[in-house]
Amino acid sequence: MSTLTKQLTNVLSQIEQAAVAANRDSHEIKLLAVSKTKPAEQVKLAYAAGQRRFGENYVQEGIEKIQALRQDADIADPIEWHFIGPLQSNKTKLVAENFDWVQSIDRLKIAQRLSDQRPTELPPLNICLQVNISGEASKSGTTLSQVIELASQVSELPGLKLRGIMAIPAPSDDLQVLNDSFVQLHRLYLQLQQTYPDMDTLSMGMSDDMSVAIANGSTMVRVGTAIFGARDYKS
Repeated sequence: MSTLTKQLTNVLSQIEQAAVAANRDSHEIKLLAVSKTKPAEQVKLAYAAGQRRFGENYVQEGIEKIQALRQDADIADPIEWHFIGPLQSNKTKLVAENFDWVQSIDRLKIAQRLSDQRPTELPPLNICLQVNISGEASKSGTTLSQVIELASQVSELPGLKLRGIMAIPAPSDDLQVLNDSFVQLHRLYLQLQQTYPDMDTLSMGMSDDMSVAIANGSTMVRVGTAIFGARDYKS
């Protein structure tokens, strides 16, 4: 068994344990393997170990992997590709044509472009609205006060399907602070579900805080380092 396979198995075990502790069914919680900066060969190893959902932060890098693995004869089942990074207007067409999900929508302009540029032969692009729950100036995301209006606008766009919300709370060693952020997000998610009953995704929790996120209702955790190892920085 490869190191990557062992690490993936360990993450899945952690999800199972966190779900049991929260009296939840682990099948309610999806694992998104964040493969940014990692080569297609490592994605393929994770695929061989059973992983089918992958997240990318950089458009060109992600598309290169998508195209390489689409042409790989060993990839029989479809891979579900999520774009999870900040998205500029000049890159929306590439994302609309190649990805299955975009989790980082924080303004209407980008959503409109994705809807307009989604090829008609493909199903609607799955969308999560990114919420800047901690109000950090360095992070993307809409505010809690703006997300209700943005959801209303995005839900009307024909090339998109509103699936949920995503957030990255500020790192904190204070468990209560982190827990409070996740509680707010779960409350917002339930509020939105009242208006959009098809919404089924609360994307929160990463390598260091996924157990707390799962305890507070996360349906998707985004894990990179714990699966693939430290990020590869490009010179």
